[in-house]
Amino acid sequence: MKLRRYAAFGFYSAVAFGCSWIYGINLIVPMVLVCLVLFLRHIHSSEEFKTYRILHLVFMFVFVMAACFAIRMYNAPALFSPFPVLALLSVMLFNDLFVAFVLTVAGSVTIAAINGNDFYMGLICLVSGISAALLVSGARRRNIVIRAGILVGVVQVAAGILLTGFRLLDPAQYLILFSSGLIYSVIVLGILPVFEMLFGTATNISLLELADFNHPLLHRLMLEAPGTYHHSLIVGNLSEAACSVVGANSLLARIGAYYHDIGKLNKPEYFSENQDMAASKHDTLSPSISKMVIMNHIKEGAELARRHHLNPRIIDFIQHHHGTSLVYYFYRRALERVEDTQDVSEEGFRYPGPKPRTKETAVVLLADSVEAATRSMKSPSPDGIRDLVHKIINNKFIDGQLDDCDLTLKDLEKISQVFIHVLSGIYHTRIMYPDQKK
Repeated sequence: MKLRRYAAFGFYSAVAFGCSWIYGINLIVPMVLVCLVLFLRHIHSSEEFKTYRILHLVFMFVFVMAACFAIRMYNAPALFSPFPVLALLSVMLFNDLFVAFVLTVAGSVTIAAINGNDFYMGLICLVSGISAALLVSGARRRNIVIRAGILVGVVQVAAGILLTGFRLLDPAQYLILFSSGLIYSVIVLGILPVFEMLFGTATNISLLELADFNHPLLHRLMLEAPGTYHHSLIVGNLSEAACSVVGANSLLARIGAYYHDIGKLNKPEYFSENQDMAASKHDTLSPSISKMVIMNHIKEGAELARRHHLNPRIIDFIQHHHGTSLVYYFYRRALERVEDTQDVSEEGFRYPGPKPRTKETAVVLLADSVEAATRSMKSPSPDGIRDLVHKIINNKFIDGQLDDCDLTLKDLEKISQVFIHVLSGIYHTRIMYPDQKK
């Protein structure tokens, strides 16, 4: 694996140096780019980032630099170069200011080299990119991106004035600097869905579109499985609050929680939150058949999500929200029906997984278990909720369900405190109003 990685890195380095030599660009530029890639790989510990994300960033960088090179080849004004595009795309796609800064530095060096080692052009690009990244960080609406484009245009004009020592240049150049910020912000909004599809990621804007309760899946959930719908809303609130205190993407967790149980739409009456109080559909089924029905909602949910073209990051919540947990209720029922407990395999009553790999999916797994357990309490009290939350989180940790994610023990304590606070508010005691005397 390492040999293949080094071979690929050597190949990309050779291509970078070769292209620079062919097109007459100073060879220090590919050297800087290679060092920045190595720096990113060293800083980010995530294996996903080291493999797929690096390729995504390289593709995005080449795409934008090709546009800059085309502007130069067709003798268009160099100030039309897409200075803020790299920063806008990287912040909105990866929600990471550090990555945006590294890409902006790489873009500034390359744009300066493409335009004849123009130091001032590189500085304008650097200032423009940093401003754009800060202005759209955490943006959840399109108008924020447009507003950022206008402000970036103002910053570019100010940078142009300062770099020329307050000496007036051609007014048309200032107009280009101002208008390019707005123009490229509109272009970024247009090409953003394409990059989301190519990279399999989700921006805050597309996530908020999925939060619309008129979405066909959420609408069906509300009508056909109202218990599951209400459960998903509470899990979403718990997950959003918990992610905000552990530095995870709270919006992604909330939207993922809304869709995590859509697989129950195929057989909603077989899940306790949608059943009648009088009887259960599982009373007439064997434990092995019941656990198959329960476990199939993972597979059916993922298939339903793909048919509705949900983002792959949302599908992760569907597949990961039980990890490899044990379907304990039906496992115990199976044990009660046999004399020798060795005849019942615990592995046969575990979900197929995989285990959560991100903080967001792990938080939804915990919130899902905690909410379901709290709902089953006969008389929830603050102390009872506190003990139950700690017990469930400890059991998930001991069972190894959190082994593949980055949550620490300190994070788990913060999450438990948030769960206790939110659930105590939901299940708080109410005063008894006296009957009105006639």
